[in-house]
Amino acid sequence: MTKAIEHKLDKEVTAMFRNTSQSEIRSTVSPKVTFNEFLSDKMFIITAIRAGIPFSLFSLIREITPFTETEWAGFLNISAKSLHRYKADSRHFKPLQSEKIIELAEVTKLGIEVFEDMDKLKLWLNTPNFALGDNPPIALLKDSYGKELVMGELTRIHYGIFV
Repeated sequence: MTKAIEHKLDKEVTAMFRNTSQSEIRSTVSPKVTFNEFLSDKMFIITAIRAGIPFSLFSLIREITPFTETEWAGFLNISAKSLHRYKADSRHFKPLQSEKIIELAEVTKLGIEVFEDMDKLKLWLNTPNFALGDNPPIALLKDSYGKELVMGELTRIHYGIFV
């Protein structure tokens, strides 16, 4: 991830929490929140899910993930046309969609830590994996349980544990 994108993500996350009503935020939220802090803090994540991820933040997250627009539409269970309407209206995503956006950001973050290269991560995501029932990892990401299996496999690879 480039420094420019990282800076934009940090600004968007900070703005999202600044625009969230005080009743929706836990009292310890600092004035500035980085994207990495956001992904590392379950309370931040819960707050964001309940408030809904704004399209502006989703757009930046989409840039740093290996997924196409069509794949994103499938993960979010909406049409590509609806995704375009979210953009045109600068809408917030619903809680279930917001949760999926964050899950895919988490998978991408761990995948980049493990493979250190987006192309290698894309290849791994699209290659059938014995440990995942001969399914390509990307096929499991539509469901939360599948995402947990993918995260588990990435963690095992990271620590050199091969099944």
